[in-house]
Amino acid sequence: MALLAAAALALTAGCSSSADPGGPEIPGATGPDGAASPSASPSPTVSLPPAEGSAKVVSTLTTGLASPWGLAVLPGGDLLVSSRDEGTVTRVDAETGKKTLLGSVPGVSPAGEGGLLGLAVSATYGADHQVYAYFTTESDNRIARMVYDERRPAGEQLGAPDTILRGIPKGAVHNGGRIAFGPDRMLYAGTGETGDDGLAQDEDSLAGKILRMTPDGEPVHGNPEADSVVYSPGHRNVQGLAWDGEKRLWASEFGQDTWDELNLIEPGGDYGWPDVEGIAPKGAGGDFVDPVAQWKTAEASPSGIAYAKGSIWMAGLRGERLWRIPLTGSAKEPLAEPQAFWEGTYGRLRTVVAAGGDKLWVVTGNTDGRGEPEPGDDRILLVEVR
Repeated sequence: MALLAAAALALTAGCSSSADPGGPEIPGATGPDGAASPSASPSPTVSLPPAEGSAKVVSTLTTGLASPWGLAVLPGGDLLVSSRDEGTVTRVDAETGKKTLLGSVPGVSPAGEGGLLGLAVSATYGADHQVYAYFTTESDNRIARMVYDERRPAGEQLGAPDTILRGIPKGAVHNGGRIAFGPDRMLYAGTGETGDDGLAQDEDSLAGKILRMTPDGEPVHGNPEADSVVYSPGHRNVQGLAWDGEKRLWASEFGQDTWDELNLIEPGGDYGWPDVEGIAPKGAGGDFVDPVAQWKTAEASPSGIAYAKGSIWMAGLRGERLWRIPLTGSAKEPLAEPQAFWEGTYGRLRTVVAAGGDKLWVVTGNTDGRGEPEPGDDRILLVEVR
C-alpha cells in the first residue's frame, strides 16, 4: 500500500517544543548510578543506511504461543516470552525453538488489553539473575522482579515477585506495558492512559507517560523532577521503546482515530495527548513535541520497536506489517520515507527485538482476541534486515 502523503510530511517535521535543539543530557551519558557524566566526545561519523531496505524471514523459531506479548533476550541468546492472558513466562531455545515453562507470575489479572505484558532482563543479570515484568493486577499495573533459577524444575523456576513500582493506573484498554533497560542501565517503562485522556497530562498520575527509574524502582538523578519517575508526559499508549546508535530513546505510540506516532523522546518533553494527535497543526498552541513520523491508524497501530542496521523497525498490529524507518545519525528526521513489509502475510505483529547484527526477532500477535489465528500461531520469526 502506498504511503500516505501525511507520512511523507512527517519526515520533515521538526519539533514544536521550544527546548534547546540539543535537548537535555541524554540517557547513555550517565553512570551506572544514574549520575550525570561528563559530556562524551562527539560520535564518529556513522555510515547511513540505504534509503530502501529489506526484511527477509530466515526461519520460524517456534510456534504455538498463546497471546505472546513481551520478549527478552538472555545472556547466551535464548529468549523469554510472556503470555498476556495465561500470565506465564516461557524460555525458548534460540537454536532449536524448544519451549520450557519457567512458571506463572502471581497476581496477574488478565482482562481486555491487560495481563502479563513486558519483560526485561536485569542489566546485571550475571550477578543477580533477575527478570523484570510489567503486569496488570486486580487494582493496578505494576513492575516486579523475580529471580530466575534454572536449577529448579520446569514450571517452578521463577521466584516470588518483588514489586518495585505499583500504582500505574489500569484499564480495559491502553495499559502500555513495554519495559527495557537503557544504555544508562536504568529501567524505562511505557504506560497508557487507560482510555481516560486526562491522565496523560496529570502530573500526579503515572498513566500516559514514559517512566525512568533505578533497578529498585526509584527516581533517577537527571529525571525532569527529582522525586518522580516520570520521564515524559502526554502519551496515549506507549508500547515500543528502543535506543539508536546515538543512544537516543525512541517510542512508538497508538493514536486514536487519525495518527499513530514514532517519537524521539526528550526528557521532560510533552508529547501532546490529548490536545494533539500526530503533528500539531499550525497555530494549535501548546509547547508540544511533534512525532518524527506518523501513520494512519489502519496502517500501523504500533507495538514493539527495535533498532538495527541504522533503522527503527516497528511492529504493526492492526496494520499487520513491519515498518522500517531509516535514521540519519544524530538528526531528528528519517533518511527516507518509512517502508512497509509483509502486509497481511503474518497477521498482527506484536514485538520486535534486536537479535544482533542484521537480525531481528519478530513475535506475531494473532491469538490476542483481535487477530485471525492461522495454524501454528503465534510464532517467533528470525528476520534478516538491511
